[in-house]
Amino acid sequence: MAELATIARPYAEALFKAGAGAAEAEQVAVLGAIAADGQLVRFADNPQVVTQQVFDLVGGLVKTPLAPAVANLLRTVIDNGRVAALPVIAAQFHALVNAQSGVSDATIESAYPIDAVQLGDVKAALERRFGRKLNASVVVKPELIGGVRVVVGDEVLDTSVAARLQQMKTALVA
Repeated sequence: MAELATIARPYAEALFKAGAGAAEAEQVAVLGAIAADGQLVRFADNPQVVTQQVFDLVGGLVKTPLAPAVANLLRTVIDNGRVAALPVIAAQFHALVNAQSGVSDATIESAYPIDAVQLGDVKAALERRFGRKLNASVVVKPELIGGVRVVVGDEVLDTSVAARLQQMKTALVA
């Protein structure tokens, strides 16, 4: 996977330097999701398929017209035979846009669904804890039993009941 990251970095950085931002990030994310399909990659890699066919197919799957910078990225990626790298390009571009705006993605894992009011409170507390704005998404994981587990980049804050039980088990066995 490091190879794809190495291939993707120049594309993501070029798109970012071209002035693309949050508005284009959504379209790039959609392209990444489309390119994650193995059938599309096989179609694009087929030597009998013309690059315009691949561009038309992918462009047709996107619901809104592509921004000029995103269309240029897509055409360049297809021309260079790098369709498989699009999901990684999208992730790296998203990280660049987040870094510019001072925002980080946060995954909140909870044993129970969190409503909008609770999410607002949790997000505010987490923003104070991590010292930056967060784009929070919630994943329900019943195996946590209670509490939450938060992942922000490479930082993890685990206040779940399952983690506390594991800590108690470790202390009792030691």
